[in-house]
Amino acid sequence: MLKIENLQYSVAQDGKETGILRGIHLDIEDHRFIAVTGPNGGGKTTLAKCIMGLVEATSGSIRWNGTELCGMSITERAKLGVRYGFQQPPRFKGITVRDLLTVASGKKLSHSEECALLTRVGLCAKDYLEREVDTSLSGGEVKRIEIASVLAANAPLMIFDEPEAGIDLWSFSRLTETFGALRDRRDATILVISHQERILSMADQIVMVSNGLVSDIGTPEEILPKITGETVCFCKAMEKA
Repeated sequence: MLKIENLQYSVAQDGKETGILRGIHLDIEDHRFIAVTGPNGGGKTTLAKCIMGLVEATSGSIRWNGTELCGMSITERAKLGVRYGFQQPPRFKGITVRDLLTVASGKKLSHSEECALLTRVGLCAKDYLEREVDTSLSGGEVKRIEIASVLAANAPLMIFDEPEAGIDLWSFSRLTETFGALRDRRDATILVISHQERILSMADQIVMVSNGLVSDIGTPEEILPKITGETVCFCKAMEKA
């Protein structure tokens, strides 16, 4: 279980403290598929980075299966089974896709295991295993390779920050199939930050984060109509302005 209590994160700006997270409370049961959404700048990515340890929370608690993560390094959290997929994945000149999958898994993979991982994200192992993870890959390709590396770790807690960002329509369709399969397997807890309705609709719960707080939480049937209603109201207000 992932349990977050009164999580706060502030940054200093012009001599003043600006609160990015202002007291997040969230309980996530094991093996649930959770979509985190909300307006830009609301604190979604900061929340994800705090869980992974990419930024250190100012105060509060993050407990994963009873173990306090706050104060731990990224490496220590990774050893506990926490993995993170970046919105803009890094590229590594000189490192092949095979190398990346090996490092991510922590062991030498068989060829069939490598093929299975890449197949799950819609890539052909023959075409990609020996390619370098560099600028020769498109945004969609590098995004799917990063997701494969997260899957290679077989982690019990996977966090993905806007996996749909910068990928083409075909890649997005394959991506939703991958997340649907992950959800159906029920062997990991998955947090996906997303604005895409197709991803939100497949979640067990949608967590709305805005202004540094959890503003709403519920099933897609409960939350999606609210999002649609707010968007319509905003558009009408802009038309009158």
